[in-house]
Amino acid sequence: MWRIPAVGERMRVFQLARLYRTLGMLLRGGIAIVPALDMVTGLLSAALQPRLLSATRFIHEGTTISHAFETTGLTTAVALRMLRVGERAGNMGEMMERIAAFHDEEMARWAEWITKLLGPMLMLVMGLVIGAVVVLMYLPIFQLADSIR
Repeated sequence: MWRIPAVGERMRVFQLARLYRTLGMLLRGGIAIVPALDMVTGLLSAALQPRLLSATRFIHEGTTISHAFETTGLTTAVALRMLRVGERAGNMGEMMERIAAFHDEEMARWAEWITKLLGPMLMLVMGLVIGAVVVLMYLPIFQLADSIR
């Protein structure tokens, strides 16, 4: 599933939204960033866990959160800008929760678009199946009528 272009990216964004939301809650609760990152490692899929561990190592060495997440691919373009604003303003917890809310809205829009796309396609497939059944039912009757002549 991760290799399918559109689906894989949406799964990644969904995972990142969970990461940002949980990190935001932990940071707002007063937990330091490195222990918070250690706590949320289990939330991510096996494909993203090594990236989070690398980001944790970078942050532990003194790199900013935004740079560590950008380097390891744990951010989107919008999230990166919001992380930088949060670092400057000093409210990383709130900003991470806002990033998660943004990604949730994006996922909801994508799911709605897919639903609108699949509805007509499903109707078309059902019409083709029903049409094929009707043709297959009448075909023997037509063949019988031809053999009587």
